[in-house]
Amino acid sequence: MSEQLISAGMLVALTYRIEDGQGNILEQTDIPVSYIHGGQTELIGGMDAAVDGRRAGDEVELVLGPDQGFGPYDPDLTFTDALENVPPEFRFVGAEVQMENEVGETRQFQVTRIEGGKLTVDGNHPLAGKTLRVHVRIEEVRDPTHAELTADLGGGGMLPGGGLH
Repeated sequence: MSEQLISAGMLVALTYRIEDGQGNILEQTDIPVSYIHGGQTELIGGMDAAVDGRRAGDEVELVLGPDQGFGPYDPDLTFTDALENVPPEFRFVGAEVQMENEVGETRQFQVTRIEGGKLTVDGNHPLAGKTLRVHVRIEEVRDPTHAELTADLGGGGMLPGGGLH
């Protein structure tokens, strides 16, 4: 095990598990994901501060309220319409629909329900409004290589929450 401590500029590799308030696993990775601590990648809910000063092998657990995680659930971001008004390519639960408001801002919505000839889309993050328990295991702490420093290690939703940041 490395004795290096997590500090700004260090490469940190971690695995994590995110659970809801009932202990149901919402997201988990057993393959370590890496980021440069103190770099451009932000972790959710103060996780950066929680792992600061830790070393490989350490485990951290955080409980995040909605304001620290994905925000409160906003019922105004849920819309229901008659199924015949929806293009066929979006007529399945899980379909992603990009919608634009009157000022040109776009947001991703997901089809969450089809019932009784009606389809519902929701623009909230699936974890909005939930209290989350995040278990983190620090797998590696070391100086990054030049290539790692210049790469976008946090891209593609690879860190807690997939989009959990």
